[in-house]
Amino acid sequence: MPLFTRSRQRPDDRTLLTDDGPSPDAGDRGGDSGGAEGGGRWFRRPAVSRVLTVLSALLVLTALLLPNDLSRLSPASFGRIPAEGVLAAVLLVVLPPRPRRIAAVVVGLGLGLLTLLNFLDMGFYANFDRPFDVRLDWVLFDDGEAFVRDSVGGAAAIGAVIGVVVLVIAVLVLMTLAVLRLSGLLVRHRAVTFRTSAVLGTAWIACAALGAQLAGAPVAARNAAALVDHHVKLVGESWRDQRELSNAAAEDDFKDTSPDQLLTGLRGKDVIFAFIESYGRNALEEPQTSSEIGAMLADGTERLREAGFSSRSAFLTSPTYGGGSWLAHSTFNTGLWIKNQQGYESITTSDRMSLTSAFERTGAWRTVGIMPGVTESWPEGKFYGLDHVYDSHHLGYQGPKFGWSPIPDQYSLSAFERLEHGKKDREPLMAEIILVSSHNPWAPLPKTIGWDQVGDGSVYEGIKAQGKTRAEVWKDPKLVRAEYAHSVEYSVSNLVDYVTKYGDKNTVLVFLGDHQPVPTVTHNGFGRDVPIALVAHDPKVLDRIAGWGWQDGLKPGAGAPVWRMDQFRDRFLAAYGSTPTP
Repeated sequence: MPLFTRSRQRPDDRTLLTDDGPSPDAGDRGGDSGGAEGGGRWFRRPAVSRVLTVLSALLVLTALLLPNDLSRLSPASFGRIPAEGVLAAVLLVVLPPRPRRIAAVVVGLGLGLLTLLNFLDMGFYANFDRPFDVRLDWVLFDDGEAFVRDSVGGAAAIGAVIGVVVLVIAVLVLMTLAVLRLSGLLVRHRAVTFRTSAVLGTAWIACAALGAQLAGAPVAARNAAALVDHHVKLVGESWRDQRELSNAAAEDDFKDTSPDQLLTGLRGKDVIFAFIESYGRNALEEPQTSSEIGAMLADGTERLREAGFSSRSAFLTSPTYGGGSWLAHSTFNTGLWIKNQQGYESITTSDRMSLTSAFERTGAWRTVGIMPGVTESWPEGKFYGLDHVYDSHHLGYQGPKFGWSPIPDQYSLSAFERLEHGKKDREPLMAEIILVSSHNPWAPLPKTIGWDQVGDGSVYEGIKAQGKTRAEVWKDPKLVRAEYAHSVEYSVSNLVDYVTKYGDKNTVLVFLGDHQPVPTVTHNGFGRDVPIALVAHDPKVLDRIAGWGWQDGLKPGAGAPVWRMDQFRDRFLAAYGSTPTP
């Protein structure tokens, strides 16, 4: 009888029995017994248990209320009522024990995945001013690893990959354990859970109806549901974009134009298309950079004029922001709006005529690419109609890297002169040149030297040693913007120097930015516009674009025309004599 009585006694404050087993708060309140048994009891001590419970609650609350954009992150973000949390609490209480545990694991893993998705969105907003595309952006992780490897070394890249893997596992495991722990607490206090859920649910409905806000964010939060809904819609949009791009690619007025009717107004000219990395409208209008860049462009305009060249400028709107240069290059070349990797791969494996391949199709130009940023196989060179591509392995460079940039821009231009443009008795050239010294992280930066001093690039060893390190620059956003401005000045001024030194009456230069730099530089301002300029010695070349309304000089003003980047190809082909054949 005593045995029966003891086995049916009500649980006291030391051992709380529930249908899920002993409470996590249950444990020995006595002294430390030591050994493995003592270590297990340590986790069940009331103080430790309460700390773990509080940490679990904070972790789950953070997952439910965390915004996906760093610009919206503030303490007030976590003072709101999450609808998903209220509903999940009620669900976990009403379910039987076994389904409850399964549901808690599912909820925990789901919150972990949503947290990781929030982190991805934060990173993409910070670098590309857009959210992560769960369908198409996975390929960019390989580019990210390559960027880290090229910028700070292989060991750092390996460490970054390991860190990311550990973070993913930790978030998923800890979030699941947190939900399991809280589900046990909710069950032990069913009545309190129901009352609290009813109060919070009523408050949520009232706040939603009244539009109540806390520091600009709705008190009635539904972050998790909104995040899922947003990304589901993005997937649908990407499928729709793919169909629209395929339809647009099939409609090419110049596809069937005969070679002898293409680019007749540029025959005999050396045509250079130069992209300047991260050269955006912000460089001309951001107060911290505009005076330096503006003075450099004004000086360049004057130096070109003294050498017999004239220039016109405007703006193009890039399909990308902060990175993804290849999307801008392909948009500019194909006349199609290419804003993701899927579109890029689809177009560059098609028979679409690019602007540069139009030159190759005529047979009137030798077509070359100067691609210092290409470090691996680049089959797209065939799509762009390039007879020969000089990548980082074929430019003869024997100097150091500068941050991400494998080769300084002045060396690339010098190599172009040595390998192609400076040859005697050559045929006209069409060259696509990618200038990369203004690529993030803008540290260390090369310096302009005498063209006769460039040599094989080994002279840059001493220049790099004198430059600022990435750690020095990136500790202060103002210094980042200053070094960014220096990098753009370096790239553009060397391009102008090249034209004034090596250009002649047949030289035609089109140079433009590919996209805006990262938001650290732009403050998420100035949109996606990039400057573009056309430089020529022969007045007839610029006469052909008189109807474009572009402004004189290398610096477009605030009222300069703004075109989408995909509109340039057809307008250029039409202006220079190509005959459309619908």
